[in-house]
Amino acid sequence: MGAPAETTALLATPFGGPLWRRKAVNWAMTALIVAAFAVALIPLFSLLFEVVKRGVPGLSWEFFTTSPRGVIGGGGAAHAIVGTVVITAVTAAISVPIGIMAAIYLTEYGGRGRLRRALTFFVDVMTGIPSIVAGLFAFALFALFLGPGIRLGLMGSVALSVLMIPIVIRTSEEVLKIVPNNLREASYALGTSKWRTIVKVVLPTAFAGLLTGVMIAVARIVGETAPLLVTTGVVDSINSNPFEGRMQNLAVYAYSEYRTPGVMKQASYDRAWAAALTLIAIVMILNLAARFVYRRYRTEIR
Repeated sequence: MGAPAETTALLATPFGGPLWRRKAVNWAMTALIVAAFAVALIPLFSLLFEVVKRGVPGLSWEFFTTSPRGVIGGGGAAHAIVGTVVITAVTAAISVPIGIMAAIYLTEYGGRGRLRRALTFFVDVMTGIPSIVAGLFAFALFALFLGPGIRLGLMGSVALSVLMIPIVIRTSEEVLKIVPNNLREASYALGTSKWRTIVKVVLPTAFAGLLTGVMIAVARIVGETAPLLVTTGVVDSINSNPFEGRMQNLAVYAYSEYRTPGVMKQASYDRAWAAALTLIAIVMILNLAARFVYRRYRTEIR
């Protein structure tokens, strides 16, 4: 017995064509998607190739261990590397607690109230704020209390926190939403209070995702330049105290070396490209570490 006429028509002519036409359309769309993917990769690999080609000649032991203090036309970027680490660490110390606690409120306590809607709206707005605006905000805030000429590493951390907090909130909120409600309900059924349920059940279950989101947020802000240009200033010596004096960082260091190369121009350009390569390496390491942490510590939810 043959198939019913309706079934034969349905199999043969979906989207208004026979089987050979569907295969042709499928092949064409597959080729189009692969081509679009290849086109998207071209600028990425072009950028990586150019930075590696120009940055490797500037890498040396001196680049990572010395500063240009007292060195004419030479020195390394140790002061910028130390500044980048310190500024990023202070930024994370400010942003992570605020971001995670705000996400906990939105997920566990906010419900559908006005405060939750307002917080969600402002987080969305902050996500789209230009980075230079964050820098000007931090500069105006500190200038209001300490004077207009102030430049501190802490100012840069506050500016970067304005950019990092909404990212942490958004990623943490999405991760906390994934935690099944039956885990919370089981904890409540045992008489556990809400805050202990969050601390003992929800956060451990979402730990890998939260840590991954934090590391991605750090990778997002570690290469910011505009906010640090107006807040941390430029200095040629190592400063590891964010509360005292100007503090250099890799992004501003690369910009300064390329903008004002001095007498030995090629050496300055090499150092600028080496700083850019170091920044890309840091971002890549953070992203790889985030993937490793998620795969290693994720909790299987069934």
